[in-house]
Amino acid sequence: MVEVNFYDTIDDKLLDFAVIISKTNGKWVFCKHKERDTFEVPGGHREAGETIGDTAKRELKEETGAVDFDIKPVCVYSVKGKTKVDEIIEKESFGMLFIADIFSFEEIHSEIEKIIICDELVENWTYPLIQPKLIEEATKRGYL
Repeated sequence: MVEVNFYDTIDDKLLDFAVIISKTNGKWVFCKHKERDTFEVPGGHREAGETIGDTAKRELKEETGAVDFDIKPVCVYSVKGKTKVDEIIEKESFGMLFIADIFSFEEIHSEIEKIIICDELVENWTYPLIQPKLIEEATKRGYL
């Protein structure tokens, strides 16, 4: 079981990762990792010395090839429990949720095999118990 909670703010040093719900021309942008057969919202872990905003921008560029985009924070969220087959988060782990509107792309040079751009949400999620909840929360908060 996975527990996902949402917060307006939290101490910045607790933020471990950024996830960016992305669209281009009104369509969803999802990533397919080279080692998986599923799709996910772009995002990743914060590196030493980065602000969480810098993490979001870097991950969006690395995972989608986004060059020109607008990005905004939505809220803080946390995850605790089994996130996928081989990963269990024992303690609450915090991330910042962002939204982005991407205007142009370049070739991807990362662990991402490809991106897909679609009218509807994907069905085969990498994190089916987490990422749809993030989209639902961003929608509730009026960002989507």
